[in-house]
Amino acid sequence: MTKGISAATASTKLEFRPLKPNIGAEVCGVDLREPLEAEVVETLHHALAAHGVLVFHDQDLTVEQQMAFGRRFGDLSVHPFSAHLAAHPEVIVLDYTAENPPSLTDIWHSDETFRAEPPMATMLHAKIVPALGGDTLFANMAAAYAGLSAQMQGFIDGLEAVHDFKPFRTLFNNSEAHRKKLHELENQYPNVTHPVVRIHPVSGAKVLFVNPQFTLHLNGMKADESRALLDVLCRQASVPEYQLRLEWRRHTVALWDNRLVQHYAVHDYYPQRRRLERVTIKGDRPVGPERAAVALNPEVPPKAEGGPWSIDRL
Repeated sequence: MTKGISAATASTKLEFRPLKPNIGAEVCGVDLREPLEAEVVETLHHALAAHGVLVFHDQDLTVEQQMAFGRRFGDLSVHPFSAHLAAHPEVIVLDYTAENPPSLTDIWHSDETFRAEPPMATMLHAKIVPALGGDTLFANMAAAYAGLSAQMQGFIDGLEAVHDFKPFRTLFNNSEAHRKKLHELENQYPNVTHPVVRIHPVSGAKVLFVNPQFTLHLNGMKADESRALLDVLCRQASVPEYQLRLEWRRHTVALWDNRLVQHYAVHDYYPQRRRLERVTIKGDRPVGPERAAVALNPEVPPKAEGGPWSIDRL
């Protein structure tokens, strides 16, 4: 269970209020429009890894302020498929209306696992929210892994899975121009292999790292075996005990750890309008238990252990 923590500096006092036993915390005592002291940023880094999702209410940010806050966690990336602001390609615009219904995000996923180095974190700023509906669900995939039997954990620890940008293939038709562009993107983002279980680089916890949006199949298994096992593993995100359901308010900011958390955008608000603006922070290549163990001791590889998921680990 995550616990509240606080960090005081000369000008800022942070308070973390856990939202659910296994995931999420509301952050109080910080104005994201203002420059943040190094101590505050460090505390937020650790809190993000501990809670998975950080929620900041009443943050009326400009695009530039949102980008500046995101950059305190790392370099921002540009999404190859999603609509973005012309002046700021790092900012994805998720603006759905009666004329532009929501699509592609009502499925459990970690962002952009089709990349060799998927994002470490994602941040959304709510600009326009529907009167009812439009929530986002989050799931702690370290808790999801811990909820598997010891036998299943032992079986999947060394497995690898292939990821593809498959949902975005629907954006292309059969015209010559579209086929050419799709071929260019396939060369730029070829299928990548990631461990089914990754080691979180901050906590050391084992995290279930497959999702139905981008994972194609498991290496070394027959097609029917792969489908059956992926079905079991991906269903873990649907367990309520591992989840947080965020009801957006105008000017709510949510920052989540993409190495730990999966999310699902609920499409129940059509034809109301919902506009959120997103920045994505670059990550590193996922490492599985075997590689993590070798990195710890290359001569005598120990067995990597993912312990309890709480702030006490940090």
